[in-house]
Amino acid sequence: MHPEILSQEGYTSVRVEEAPVRELFPGIRLRPLWTGPAGAHAHVLEMDPGTSWPHRDVHEPGPEEVYVVAGTFNDGARDYPAGTFLHAPAGSWHVPSTSTGCTLFVFYPEG
Repeated sequence: MHPEILSQEGYTSVRVEEAPVRELFPGIRLRPLWTGPAGAHAHVLEMDPGTSWPHRDVHEPGPEEVYVVAGTFNDGARDYPAGTFLHAPAGSWHVPSTSTGCTLFVFYPEG
């Protein structure tokens, strides 16, 4: 074992179930996991079955990267099952929804 790994500056971990929960919209919850010094941030987004974003979700100022951890995610155009990775470039948009419920890992590399 190498316990010194954990003492490196910026090295961090968090259990998803221990991350604070913020309800963005009814049935849609955000769990912030990490924010970097330059503004990058990582979250888990939980969506209950039958929920959807109430408007377009525009990716500004930078891209959004999504990994579908569980369930099926729909971007307003098609379904993406668990195990799917999506990259949405800056300035693009989608209308997130799910009929089954889903859990997403969401990363914003540019804030």
